[in-house]
Amino acid sequence: MGMKLFDSELKIMEILWREGDTTAKRIAEIIKEQIGWSKTTTYTVIKRCLDKGAIERQPREFICHPLITREEAQEYETTELINKMYDGAADQLVASVLGRKNLAQKEIERLKQLVKSLE
Repeated sequence: MGMKLFDSELKIMEILWREGDTTAKRIAEIIKEQIGWSKTTTYTVIKRCLDKGAIERQPREFICHPLITREEAQEYETTELINKMYDGAADQLVASVLGRKNLAQKEIERLKQLVKSLE
């Protein structure tokens, strides 16, 4: 499911992915603690997420429920990045990541397993 989420909208989604279904009021409280947004700002961003179909609001207590998973959002963002920065060549993105010599041994092992599982 392709959907462009902006950083502000991802902040709302992060809370829902972490906490599960959450009231708009509680989301506003968490966001105020984390980054100091006003309730109005938070409600505006929640409304944008609703309009996009990223979340739905259940009438009872205005509980917000995520309609897309973290994985779907990651997949969309990764595809965008590959198309924008690497001419659609996923292997070039991977080469770029691997080119940073500071990968931990554990990360290297995980990558080897991943490549094996694709073969």
